[in-house]
Amino acid sequence: MNAENGYDIEDLQVGMTATFAKTITEADIVLFAGVSGDNNAIHTNEEFARTTIFGGRIAHGFLSASVISAAVANRLPGPGTVYLSQSLRFKAPVKPGDTVHATVTVKSLHPEKARAELDTVCTVKGKVVIEGEALVMTSSSVRRAAAAAKS
Repeated sequence: MNAENGYDIEDLQVGMTATFAKTITEADIVLFAGVSGDNNAIHTNEEFARTTIFGGRIAHGFLSASVISAAVANRLPGPGTVYLSQSLRFKAPVKPGDTVHATVTVKSLHPEKARAELDTVCTVKGKVVIEGEALVMTSSSVRRAAAAAKS
């Protein structure tokens, strides 16, 4: 573990998993629209959204996917992790009030570069709403020791 209690690459094993959950609120959607500039009526206008196949407003896909980022940053590998890439496949909408459960699973490890590949899945009420893969760079106890030896 690093000083912030994140997993070093040397601590990780294929198959390790962690979940982070967040309920997507009306405030989250409004704030995300403001921060991102994405004011698509499907997210911000209930009257319009009722005329769509979703029957009402839905959360921004990237707002829902941001729960994956929270799982990576706060759970596995945790603090000190840096995103290198993330693929996303949106499977179903997330509506205001839904609780998104983001699960990350270590798929493969590349210790020489302190990299981990993760499977990422978001569910709402047990239904997959987003799936994908992430590549992250983790901290490394070996690299810390080497840097300390040089000083």
